[in-house]
Amino acid sequence: MPNDIVLSMRNISKSFPGVRALHNVDFTLNSGEIHALMGENGAGKSTLIKVLTGVHPKDAGTITIAGSSKEVHIKSPQEAQNLGISTVYQEITLCPNLTVAENMYIGRGNYRFIHWNKMRAKTTEILEKLNIPARATQQLSTCSLAVQQMVAIARAVDMECKVLILDEPTSSLDEREVEKLFTLMRELKSRGVGIIFITHFLEQVYEVCDRITVLRNGELVGAYDIKDLPRVQLISKMMGKELDDITHMKNSRVSRAQTDKAPVFEATGLSSAAGTRAFDFKIDQGEVNGFTGLLGSGRSESVRAIFGADKVTGGKVLVNGKPVKITKPKDAMKLGIGYLPEDRKQDGIVDDLSVRENIILALQVMRGFFRPFSRSEAEKFADEYIKLLGIKTASTDTPIKSLSGGNQQKAILARWLLTKPQYLILDEPTRGIDVGTKVEIQKLVLKLAEEGVSVTFISSEIEEMLRTCSRLIVMRDRKIVGELTQDDMTQAKIMHTIAGEAAENG
Repeated sequence: MPNDIVLSMRNISKSFPGVRALHNVDFTLNSGEIHALMGENGAGKSTLIKVLTGVHPKDAGTITIAGSSKEVHIKSPQEAQNLGISTVYQEITLCPNLTVAENMYIGRGNYRFIHWNKMRAKTTEILEKLNIPARATQQLSTCSLAVQQMVAIARAVDMECKVLILDEPTSSLDEREVEKLFTLMRELKSRGVGIIFITHFLEQVYEVCDRITVLRNGELVGAYDIKDLPRVQLISKMMGKELDDITHMKNSRVSRAQTDKAPVFEATGLSSAAGTRAFDFKIDQGEVNGFTGLLGSGRSESVRAIFGADKVTGGKVLVNGKPVKITKPKDAMKLGIGYLPEDRKQDGIVDDLSVRENIILALQVMRGFFRPFSRSEAEKFADEYIKLLGIKTASTDTPIKSLSGGNQQKAILARWLLTKPQYLILDEPTRGIDVGTKVEIQKLVLKLAEEGVSVTFISSEIEEMLRTCSRLIVMRDRKIVGELTQDDMTQAKIMHTIAGEAAENG
């Protein structure tokens, strides 16, 4: 493998008001290698990348490109692009109101005249080469989240880049799409492109990467060859402590199946305008169950129907054995149902509000905006849950958009815990967050169940579902194709059921 240095960052430091994001961090990328940048949320990964790409100016340190001893000063993403640095961020940064072709080529040159036919033809060629199910003339907003992510990756790959930065590129992709991306990454690696890969999927790191650099609390822990760093050691270095095993928590939990009480929530023939086929569902007090299936199987659409987030088109619902009508989220909230959505950026956080305002939002909606909480009440609520969930923020007044993804997720979780729900729906609560925070959330779910809260938990990581849930509803093509209890829940069984290979019992 070529080992010429394509990127060198030395003694990089960066601070924001009240937060030291990076302190004397070194990072080296060789040509023709896939290099994982690892660390918990708030470790400094995204800040390091934003310094490299000119989004944030560095306070101190040097950056050199392609082994040159000459230092570069990158003042904007356009300058980074001109230097051969292409980036795909965790949150899709394309323009949903433009077509796929326009998104592929926007900002890539100063042309007096746009050759539309040539641009569309080139886009079609790239989409076909990468097997991306989209049309060049299609408006991006009509594409699924996964396809939008693939378009963003295709845009970056199409540029002649020396350094390709992939920040959580697989978070919205299913296994087949991930494999396509890995094939593409390996091809680029063989051409000598250096790839920085940021992900929270450990399996993906060990499948595709050559080296790992670990950051913790804005400082460099070390850089390691993949073969020299077992997973347990990696997690330990990221967290600065041994990873707690939560498996025994689940196994030691006495089954809370209720024989003398009605289910907390029960639906018959529930369907929605989002295309969810009519399904039956119930959850008992203190139970943790989950919907599993490939991307697009209908997991999210099902829980959105339960919460009334999409227009319900049919079905009957009972809460604690009594018939109810849920036509909008507020109806569900008043019945003690909380919902943490899959897309925290679009459906979860309110960007311009503070951490405090985001945390009290659901409770304020239930109370009514004409009866606002006093500042002292709001501060008390926010402080309690910031402490409980370990949310890293300079203050309760900090705009939530300035927090790391994992801390934003914790703030949304705090919002729903504050309402004291009897039934909590968590759709991808650990997506894009660090290993330590994942474990904290899994522990919290099991603790809530112990206290009698019912939880529906959805994760694209089957292993996480197995650790957390005692019952799994398996989906394919927006319909339920199977249900697994704790006794027969294995990864192989889930995959066979999804594929339709499990033997059907009459």
